[in-house]
Amino acid sequence: MIISLILAHPNKESFNHAIAAKAMEVLNYNGHIVNFHDLHKEGFDPILPYEEFLKDSCVAPAIKKHCEEISVADGIIIVHPNWWGQPPAILKGWVDRVIRPGIAYEFNEGDEGEGIPKGLLKADSAIVFNTSNTESKREAKMFGDPLETIWKNCIFGLCGVDKFYRNMFNIIAVSNDEQRRAWLNNVEEMINDIFPKG
Repeated sequence: MIISLILAHPNKESFNHAIAAKAMEVLNYNGHIVNFHDLHKEGFDPILPYEEFLKDSCVAPAIKKHCEEISVADGIIIVHPNWWGQPPAILKGWVDRVIRPGIAYEFNEGDEGEGIPKGLLKADSAIVFNTSNTESKREAKMFGDPLETIWKNCIFGLCGVDKFYRNMFNIIAVSNDEQRRAWLNNVEEMINDIFPKG
């Protein structure tokens, strides 16, 4: 399988980086091809210029590469922190520039954007791993778990990815090494379940 693995965290010592490293290790062990992008390390530009706004517009080579990879991916893994109930800006910009019309979705002929898009992504499954400093029950009760809505309903659900999985690790600020090892074991188990050896 071809898996797109996207990491969005500026601190290379973060637990997000540890999650991505574990994901890479497990995917490689299971024999998958991994297209990995550390958006901060690569200096990904999250600003969507007007020139890219239209479906058939010309995009920069780096964006074209991301689009080509996501369009052939059999699976997708996203790793990011929960910042104000949202993905970091660099990842939101990645969605804006890469999860684009003609690549990830399209509208039916005659639809000017008011309808429900047809998903184009080949990926059958997507996993989102998040870190947070908000306890899960409070996240759901007070805020309605906005990351679940964003990724499951607003992005992957509309782009044809039928199977969506998400795991939130919290509270990250007070976690210890033992807890983090257990979480990484959970990452390994989850990836083995969803993207096992071919």
